[in-house]
Amino acid sequence: MTPEQTRLIRESYPSIREVSGPLMQLFYGRLFQIAPSVRPMFRNDIGIQARKFSDMLDTLVEGLDEFDQQRPALRAMGLRHVAYGVVPEHYDILCAAFLWALGHMMYPDFPPRLKDAWAALIQEVSESMKAGAAELPPSPKPPTSKQ
Repeated sequence: MTPEQTRLIRESYPSIREVSGPLMQLFYGRLFQIAPSVRPMFRNDIGIQARKFSDMLDTLVEGLDEFDQQRPALRAMGLRHVAYGVVPEHYDILCAAFLWALGHMMYPDFPPRLKDAWAALIQEVSESMKAGAAELPPSPKPPTSKQ
């Protein structure tokens, strides 16, 4: 992420934080609309999940200047998400749903530069989480039986 993108995220976040509840509703609604197959992965109350997502955004934005220090926690989260059934393709879907929700909540104040800044942050998070998921050792192949 560029310093300009970091600045744009920081400047926009207070407005986003104020509408985090409706933003999360839009986000999860859009996510389940474009990828209904992921809905069963959310076994807990969606309100709890939305709160966790909002808390993660708080942490990410607060730590933008030291983003590299957040990578170990993001890798660990990516590794945990494998157990929920998350695969690399899901990160692109999440990004699309989140940017869609942000655009709707911030309209008309979501110019392309701001959208690109948020997309860059989500991409950084996604790459770190995918790297963590890749640390999972491959599961052993079952022995083949000879008949």
